[in-house]
Amino acid sequence: MQKTNDIIIVGGGLAGLTAAVMLARANRRVTLLEKATQLGGRAMTNHEQGFAFNLGPHALYAEGAAARTFKELGIQYSAHRPQIGGYALVEGRRETFPSGALSLMTTGLFTAAEKFEAGQWLAKLGKLDVSDLHDVTLHDWLESNFRHLRVRQLIQALARLTTYAGDAQRQSAAAAIAQMQLGISSGVRYVDGGWQTLIDRLREVAIKAGVTIETGQRAQSVTVESGRVSGVALADGVIRAAAAVIIAASPTEVLALTESFAPAAWSQQLKELIPVKAACLDVALARLPQPDARFGLSVDQPFYFSVHSATAQLAPTGGALIHVAKYLMTDEATSPKSLETELEQVLDLMQPGWRKVLVKRRFMPALTVNHALVTAATMGRPEVSVPSVAGLFIAGDWVGAEGQLADVSVASAVSATQQVVLNQ
Repeated sequence: MQKTNDIIIVGGGLAGLTAAVMLARANRRVTLLEKATQLGGRAMTNHEQGFAFNLGPHALYAEGAAARTFKELGIQYSAHRPQIGGYALVEGRRETFPSGALSLMTTGLFTAAEKFEAGQWLAKLGKLDVSDLHDVTLHDWLESNFRHLRVRQLIQALARLTTYAGDAQRQSAAAAIAQMQLGISSGVRYVDGGWQTLIDRLREVAIKAGVTIETGQRAQSVTVESGRVSGVALADGVIRAAAAVIIAASPTEVLALTESFAPAAWSQQLKELIPVKAACLDVALARLPQPDARFGLSVDQPFYFSVHSATAQLAPTGGALIHVAKYLMTDEATSPKSLETELEQVLDLMQPGWRKVLVKRRFMPALTVNHALVTAATMGRPEVSVPSVAGLFIAGDWVGAEGQLADVSVASAVSATQQVVLNQ
């Protein structure tokens, strides 16, 4: 049995939906196939007892590719910039986070000499030229340029905060600094109602543009004839013919769909990608025991704490939605129970008494933040075009040269869309 489409998109997350909207508006007939019963992927939001739970802490960069593209597509949503400031966590205590000149002068985090060095680097970080740092690790760059350990720790903490990656021994210094610069320039936004809002708006716009969306449809393989993509075979045996296919999925899923024809070198490149992971504890509270303790970033350990509901509408009146995370190393061997205990200890430090007002908690010991750490060894990610197969493209948070996190998902979708239009 065979049905015909102009374009098939496999995957209904940010990348797949963005590509679908753009292609439909370019007068292509588009069918989007999503294996799950709900669209969104890791951008899904679960609503429980009035709280909106994202899958761990999510932030939209105000000047990133995602926000820019959503604006161009007319995707409407409400979002707010989190308040600057909070606490630096160090050696089990809270110190004022050095978010500006005054807080840098008054914080107990640094000695006088450390404050001087930190001030110098924070002032010039936003304008650093990173063109020669792609093959330098963040660790080596920090060791070569910073005199004081505590200042190195602060800059590395900022890199973790903006990239969600904890592996400075592998991470490209250029990629880390560029992401910090993006954060410095305009900051991030937390989305009212959670990231499902973005997915819902993309879905509405896609359907209005004429996209056919089918959930619960698992792709089995991509079909190729004479070096050109010919369609997608589904798990139920149906073959959907298509002039072009975009796979907006994980590297593992892409490999499974293309294993019968993909070039060996390209497949190996995908297998060697290093996923970025974090342990996350999401907590809903009836109230915030310490209303002023809304943000904490550990300097000497890879921990993050933030009350996202203090910025965005994610909790009922009086309630609080908190995200606590540990940025994991590539080969992290800590047990899930130990990870959960560590995250609880951060909560104890920031919000003592939180257990007495607990409404709901959710722990994820190894959430995939994105599927490809930008390393100094590889200096990049796979391109959107699948080599040796005309009409086949990939998109996702591990594809293409622009951005990180949601930005690379959307940027790769834009690039894949442009390639489809140019090649038809």
